[in-house]
Amino acid sequence: MTSDRFASAHEMVREYAELEARMADPSIHQDQGNARKLGRRYAQLGPVVAGFKAWKSAEDDLLAAKELALADTDFASEIPALELACQSAGEKLEELLLPRDPNDDRDVILEIKAGAGGDESAIFAGDLLRMYMRYAERHNWKVEVINATESEMGGYKDISVGVKSRGTVAVGESPYARLKFEGGVHRVQRVPETESQGRIHTSAAGVLILPEAEEIDVELNMNDVRVDVYRSSGPGGQSVNTTDSAVRLTHTPTGIVVSCQNEKSQLQNKESALRILRARLLADAQEKAEAAASAERKSQVRTVDRSERIRTYNYPENRISDHRVNYKANNLDAVMNGELDDMVQALLDADKAARLASTN
Repeated sequence: MTSDRFASAHEMVREYAELEARMADPSIHQDQGNARKLGRRYAQLGPVVAGFKAWKSAEDDLLAAKELALADTDFASEIPALELACQSAGEKLEELLLPRDPNDDRDVILEIKAGAGGDESAIFAGDLLRMYMRYAERHNWKVEVINATESEMGGYKDISVGVKSRGTVAVGESPYARLKFEGGVHRVQRVPETESQGRIHTSAAGVLILPEAEEIDVELNMNDVRVDVYRSSGPGGQSVNTTDSAVRLTHTPTGIVVSCQNEKSQLQNKESALRILRARLLADAQEKAEAAASAERKSQVRTVDRSERIRTYNYPENRISDHRVNYKANNLDAVMNGELDDMVQALLDADKAARLASTN
């Protein structure tokens, strides 16, 4: 293993030092958007720099022991252990140098939509929301409802929530890094409360995970956005507001449409809709860039067609199954209470294995 293999790490160490110097300049914080961008990059590089230093230290110790062993054979006994330590540090550094998802430090906008199954699907959408909210609590994330359309029988026809980290989080522990593989069709098998015969029904809900975009991330020309206002409505279509406070935004170039009606203020609804629109525009731009670069760069997990079911929640057997990585566990009750980490880790491990394989 030679230092040439980690030439990119040398570049990152230099970039890290340069960022450290720039961030020490008080004037850099006059532009808060740019300061956050630099801080995000600095945090990304930190683990790589630490990994490089650990590997370099292990390599130096090994070389020193080999030199000393030439003069004193007693040092030769230390070489096998030092070789293992150097190999282990090198493998860890290789993992750290894998191309990172550019969104892994972001917060997310999580959208859940009822699908096939009528009222039961809306109830299941509500169950999924509670599951993710409890998972967020376990990770000390903040969840805020951006927009929601409730169902008459309970649950939601659709709901959008923001999931934000509190303060600085470790690499790989942001909402997007942990939730990015949750997007897709989630299927439930259970006896609905409305079922008098005790028959098991199958219904589904769709989950969409969007990286939260900041204003500096997306160039949004308001001349390209058509703004329509209308009266908010609740379950069954009844009016819940006597003013035209609901807002619908249509981004003409892409055809993306976003509606928000949760707030009583038209201005607040417009701001919420703009927040979702920026996230969708960011995701749209990144998907187009990935497609242009090559589908081979995407992991096996991420290339799964989002229209296909990704997971089944089987209540009679208390079983959760993720079909992308053949993950199965009989702890559905715990999962619905927010204990998703084992399943999330299985998806992350599969993604890492695919990326490592693609570099060999």
